[in-house]
Amino acid sequence: MSEEMFLKYGCNPNQKPSRIYIENGKLPITVLNGKPGYINLLDAFNGWQLVRELKQATGLCAATSFKHVSPAGAAVGVPLDDTLKKIYFVDDLGELSPMACAYARARGADRMSSYGDFVALSDTCDLATAKMLQREVSDGIIAPDYTDEALEVLKSKRKGTYNIIKIDPDYVPEEIERKQVFGVTFEQGRNNLKRYEKMLENIVTDN
Repeated sequence: MSEEMFLKYGCNPNQKPSRIYIENGKLPITVLNGKPGYINLLDAFNGWQLVRELKQATGLCAATSFKHVSPAGAAVGVPLDDTLKKIYFVDDLGELSPMACAYARARGADRMSSYGDFVALSDTCDLATAKMLQREVSDGIIAPDYTDEALEVLKSKRKGTYNIIKIDPDYVPEEIERKQVFGVTFEQGRNNLKRYEKMLENIVTDN
């Protein structure tokens, strides 16, 4: 069984038709609000892979700010001191959850590049994170879940058109990945390398 989602257009308005699909199974995402486009979904899936791997590697919740299929910033949910809260312009938001701290750090890595970003969160989007996002210029968000309060806040963004995507955290892609460039199909094994601290044990230089 296959499933597909038709899009308004591809990378550019003249690139039609446009869709995403999966040949065996169901798409791992549900659009809760808005109408994401081709670039939005590229950012969403690439961003989700990044925060998923950060969570696996560190055990901490993670966030990334993606723009045009490149990460503008990525971070894990480490607390912010008062100085960092001011630097990241979140000192007026009160108590920040680990998820909100992760996004503040990710967005703050390069605020200019993050303008109009697509957000990916490794864990549930809570109210604190949603309030932070409410005042940022952003195209959308992907996360495994949302609290009811967070969803209500996010749905009010961009006059109700903010892209909100829920992804199945248990989804495992096929081992072989493919992409087509200029009519030629490229194929390779997916990069499933596990990143653990023991990989850093063999230090080969004193510098």
